[in-house]
Amino acid sequence: MNDKQTQSLDALEYKIEDLECKLAFQEQTIDELNEALSQQQLLISKMQEQMRFVVGKIKSMDTSNLADESEETPPPHY
Repeated sequence: MNDKQTQSLDALEYKIEDLECKLAFQEQTIDELNEALSQQQLLISKMQEQMRFVVGKIKSMDTSNLADESEETPPPHY
């Protein structure tokens, strides 16, 4: 091999190593994002369950103990 071919091979090897390094970082980032997404989905599921519970409680509340609007006294600034 001549000098020019050797330099060309060295440059290609450097580029390949650089791409492999970038790929490794991207794989790590994807894994971290996947973990974060999984945790967020779990949290969303828990929050939806809590929301259903709260909505159920609100719907089951007895509204008979609330005064009618006509029975309410006007606020002090009225």
